[in-house]
Amino acid sequence: MFLTPLFSLSPHLLLLFALLPSTPAQDHLSFTFNNFKAASPNLTLDGIAEVKPSGLLVLTNGTRQQTGHAFYATPFLFKPSPNATASSFSTSFIFSIIPKVPTFSSHGIVFVVAPAPRFPGALPSQWLGLFNEANNGNPTNHVVAVELDTITSTEFDDINDNHVGIDINGLKSNVSQPAGYYSSNGRFQNLSLISGKAMQVWVEYDGGKKEMKVTMAPVRLLKPSTPLLTLSKDLSPFLNQNMYVGFSSSIGSLPTSHYILAWSFKMNGSAAGFDFSQLPKLPRIGPKKVSRLLTIGLPLSLVLVFGVVSAVVYYVRRKRKFAEVLEDWELGYGPHRFKYKDLYIATKGFREKGLLGSGGFGRVYRGILPTSKIEVAVKRLSHESGQGMNEFVAEIVSIGRLRHRNLVQLLGYCRRKGELLLVYDYMPNGSLDKLLYDQPSFTLNWQQRFRVIKGVASGLFYLHEEWEQVVVHRDVKPSNVLLDGELNGRLGDFGLARLSDHGTDPQTTHVAGTLGYLAPEHTRTGKATTSTDVYAFGAFLLEVVCGRRPIEPRAAIEDLVLVDWVFSFWHKGEVLRTVDPKLGSEYVVEEVELVLKLGLLCSHSEPVARPNMRQVVEYLEGDIPLPELKLMGISAAGLTFAHREGFDDMALSYPSSMDKVFTHSSSVAESLLSGGK
Repeated sequence: MFLTPLFSLSPHLLLLFALLPSTPAQDHLSFTFNNFKAASPNLTLDGIAEVKPSGLLVLTNGTRQQTGHAFYATPFLFKPSPNATASSFSTSFIFSIIPKVPTFSSHGIVFVVAPAPRFPGALPSQWLGLFNEANNGNPTNHVVAVELDTITSTEFDDINDNHVGIDINGLKSNVSQPAGYYSSNGRFQNLSLISGKAMQVWVEYDGGKKEMKVTMAPVRLLKPSTPLLTLSKDLSPFLNQNMYVGFSSSIGSLPTSHYILAWSFKMNGSAAGFDFSQLPKLPRIGPKKVSRLLTIGLPLSLVLVFGVVSAVVYYVRRKRKFAEVLEDWELGYGPHRFKYKDLYIATKGFREKGLLGSGGFGRVYRGILPTSKIEVAVKRLSHESGQGMNEFVAEIVSIGRLRHRNLVQLLGYCRRKGELLLVYDYMPNGSLDKLLYDQPSFTLNWQQRFRVIKGVASGLFYLHEEWEQVVVHRDVKPSNVLLDGELNGRLGDFGLARLSDHGTDPQTTHVAGTLGYLAPEHTRTGKATTSTDVYAFGAFLLEVVCGRRPIEPRAAIEDLVLVDWVFSFWHKGEVLRTVDPKLGSEYVVEEVELVLKLGLLCSHSEPVARPNMRQVVEYLEGDIPLPELKLMGISAAGLTFAHREGFDDMALSYPSSMDKVFTHSSSVAESLLSGGK
């Protein structure tokens, strides 16, 4: 058989070949963008992503609860046929993550290989704009990704809040490592993803070896010889024949900007390097640099103006309206220290219109920080500065490092004259207590209550077991559970919290907490533990389901204590009669029974019989079945609640002297933060 030379074909056949559609692999084997000034026709942008005139690709611009996607507009041929082996590919990109508030970031960036350049139904925050609760982990996703994640999401088993991972079809990484690189001498060098500095990433897949490698380094540094991550896995089953490549990012509650400065990609080869002279500039962080003219002229004029400046500085310092208490030892706390002037402006002078609440603890105001535009709640407390304040601020900083989606974030503090100001995330829907009792404008349905319950359980589990230290909250109750804009429950007010190392006991010797939530052993010994938190959580569970407080002084004597009341109905086989009447019949019977029984189990008078928070979360998620209460010693013949025969040291059988809220605390931090719960 002889082939006809192309030059011998007729003009009509040549025209026909020219009009035939070409495959992605024929036209697009590679691309390189040293910046994105002329790249717009080749990009598909979605969400809030945009290309700046400077050539900077912006995935997110600081707008909260948003996503941004940027994909190369044309798909690539990753496999010659649907069932063939995936080809090799390589990509490199330069990125930067800049949080509005230093050290507080909101999620990260993902390099994605996907069947389509858009993700309908994808959620922001921990879902990174790729998936949602329904499709995360589905094998039909056909998504391979490399995440640069700046938040610890416990549901995805993240190793920390500064890591790189390789994901397949979901956000639970197949492999992950802390962000960094190996220098030429083999030493590992840490990198902070939220430093605001530009960094380069290399992603390489060898189709022959069926191996994927991820390497990163500071920009302009040669590619390290040792990769950060290596995944030995055949990607062929997870990739379609034609796939798109690009980036996804998302923002949660903390404004953060995500940028791509340059990007190159190549099929069956190594991605090209970059011309660093063409890279776009990142937005400036902090104030402008002082000009050369000023630095040269200032020494010449310093002698002339020294006297005047000294007099002005002296006068201003005496008359400063916003004078603060600032001692040398506080300088090391950095971003946790807020300026009083900024808080004054944020709350518009602490005017009454912005007042969120008041009590013995002080007053809380809504505010918007002038620079970052973050919405915050500012609590004003009185204090007496002196010995112990150093330890107090150190404790504030420690609690401020807690990072969990179901905890109210303590952002920092300020001291001024006789005042202490604490700055928290603002929760627009207020406390759960108000939505249960204070004639709210709407009633929480069962689905919303159950989500709040699971959220608070997850937050307590994080405090007890997942953080670097053990945190005993000591005041778990609905008034300390705040609801964000999506009615997610967040546990707050750590004024009574105590920190200790794992494997050691918290050093508490005084009773602190609220009547109705105090475990019996706590009232006897004054010692708070994770088990006393579980007891309070049990009272919380019953309260949310029943819409009744743990102790109802106006109720009949047999109905005075909520746990007794629920137990009596459970013993009669009529536990559903305790459900909040405002729910009507609109609830899931199995879930309500689970929560009520779990509330009784957590309210056991013996600490060893209560579950820990890890078990509580597993019960609520349905990962393990809740044991029958009679098997746990809760039965008419065994353990009882209140004054039934066979009951020892009942959890809520308090002496008459304990008829008020306990606020006696054992540290300076407690005394300043705990009053007026």
